[in-house]
Amino acid sequence: VVDHRVEAVDRVVGREDRTHALAAGVTALLTHHRDELDVIRAVPGVPVAVDADPAHLAALYAAKRACVKLFAREAALALVDVGDFGFATGSPDGPVIAEPSARAETVLGLHRVARVEIRWRHAAAAVEATASTVPMVTETGWLDRLAFRLVPARRQIVLENLRQVYAQLPEAEILRLAQAHYGHLLRLAAEFLLYPLKSRARKLAMARVEGLDELFAAHARGNGVLVLTGHFGNFEVATAAALAQFPEGRGRFHFLARPFRPAWFNAWVTRRLNEAGFGVLPKNGSLEWVFERLAAGDIVVFPFDQHAGPKLGIRVPFFGRPAGTFRALALVAKATGAPVVPGACWREPDGRHVLRFEPALEYLEDPDQTAEVRRNTRAYNAVLERLIVRHPEQWFWVHRRWKDRRHDRRHSRRRRMQE
Repeated sequence: VVDHRVEAVDRVVGREDRTHALAAGVTALLTHHRDELDVIRAVPGVPVAVDADPAHLAALYAAKRACVKLFAREAALALVDVGDFGFATGSPDGPVIAEPSARAETVLGLHRVARVEIRWRHAAAAVEATASTVPMVTETGWLDRLAFRLVPARRQIVLENLRQVYAQLPEAEILRLAQAHYGHLLRLAAEFLLYPLKSRARKLAMARVEGLDELFAAHARGNGVLVLTGHFGNFEVATAAALAQFPEGRGRFHFLARPFRPAWFNAWVTRRLNEAGFGVLPKNGSLEWVFERLAAGDIVVFPFDQHAGPKLGIRVPFFGRPAGTFRALALVAKATGAPVVPGACWREPDGRHVLRFEPALEYLEDPDQTAEVRRNTRAYNAVLERLIVRHPEQWFWVHRRWKDRRHDRRHSRRRRMQE
């Protein structure tokens, strides 16, 4: 008698460059008793057609189980399950690249996994699916290593932040990411100084924009747009390219920003942004301006990756650890109906920059207003996590993102004394 259940073989094999997980689905009895398809119909993430082939379904489910086995810790914490992996349509007879969900993409990124490959092996009564991880490669050159060695500023903060997020990575990989980050900061400084000297054609050739249709679709709703972003890549180069492809947006993009220090540097940066066609709104005390700009149909860019104290923020998880996070984005989105569109930029290996807009996020309703703000704020952090792990060396790791409550209390006391 052949057991008709779909089951997985609990075996994980590790190699130096890849990790493999094996799962098997027993299909013989299902082939002869189609009413037993209810066994697989009940499995999340496995859509079943009325005339679905049982062997094919068992192969798909085995592949999903194999993918989940690669990330046993996250599976135990319910951060990923079989419903988070899809595959290209067609008969699963050869290598196929798994298509992760948004949250699975974050899990892959935290493990520095570029992709998951699936291979099947069929037997008389079963089919085996093997999932293999292909690692991301952190390339560092002499400039990255030199910048890390010669620029000690906030080096320990960078390393501590990387260890916090990538706790499962070996120290050698943490060091490579830190070196790549300092190389990015050095290139960013050089680009900032040289960018004004370049011709308009050369500036436009430095970057491309993806997902403009998503931004246009959100803008067409008529309530303005809130762009959820962080300190990624080179925002000046990337956003200037976006504005060049969206000329009607000149004067309608506005950055929420904390003033730079010293004052002369802040004035210089603000003047450059204004000349490029961007408005700059102070991050503190600018709520009325934000409402005015959104009512006028403008686009407000909201950097969401800095610490927010108890006066302006709430503590919600960010990479698994509570972090003070601005609640204003959720409040403004609720009050105005403005869609929240994620956006991020990065530098590619050839030196060109990419700015990508993603589909607008669904606002999460809740009868409890406090819970509603918390749910949406956590959802925004989850989006940032996914964007960061795609190109981690180009996020701003020098910021103290996880300040504790003692810091907030000390800051509040200083503020009261100044007042």
